[in-house]
Amino acid sequence: MKNPATLVNSLMLVLLLGATGSLRDALATLLMFTAVIGAYGVSMRPLRLRLTPQSLLLASVILATTLSSCFAILLQRWSLPWQQSVELYIGLLALQCVVLEHNGFFRQALSARLKRCVQFAGLLVLLALLRESIGHGSIGRHLSEHWQGLVLFSAGLPLATITAGGFILLGLLLAACQAWTRPTAPSKESPHP
Repeated sequence: MKNPATLVNSLMLVLLLGATGSLRDALATLLMFTAVIGAYGVSMRPLRLRLTPQSLLLASVILATTLSSCFAILLQRWSLPWQQSVELYIGLLALQCVVLEHNGFFRQALSARLKRCVQFAGLLVLLALLRESIGHGSIGRHLSEHWQGLVLFSAGLPLATITAGGFILLGLLLAACQAWTRPTAPSKESPHP
C-alpha cells in the first residue's frame, strides 16, 4: 500500500460496517474506541522519547493489546451485553492503535487528532441510527401511522441491518456528501455529439 492512510481507513471501515447494526453496538464500540485510543495516546507519549524505533513497535503492540484487554474486562464487568457486542472488535482496536502509531497519528497536533476522531464518531453514530431506523422499521411504522395510505416497509428493511446493507448505506452517504460539497460552477466541457 503506497498511501499509509489506506490501512487506517480500511480498519475504520471494518468498525463502521460491523459495529453499526444497532445504536447500542455503535455506542459500545465508540466507548471502547475512545477509551483505548485515549489511554494509548497518553501512555505512549513518555515511551516514545525513550525507545528506539525497533523497540517502539514491540512496546506499541504490548501496550495496545494490554489496554484493549483491560478495557474489555472493565466493560464486561460494567455491562456484559455491551461487551459482547464489541468483543469481535477488541483485537481490531489494538491493531488500530499500532497502525495509527506507525502512521504518526499521535504526533499530530491535538486539534487534528480530535477532528479525525469526532468525524469518525459522528459517522459511526449516524450510520448506526440510519441502519437501525431503516432496518427495524422505525421510519416506516411512524409514517404509516400518520398517513394511512402510505406504507413504506412498516416491518423494516432487513437488508439495512446486515453488513452488505451497511456498505450500501455508507456508499450512499458518501455520495450525498460529495454531491453536497461539490462546487456549483458550471463545467467548461463541450457537449458530445
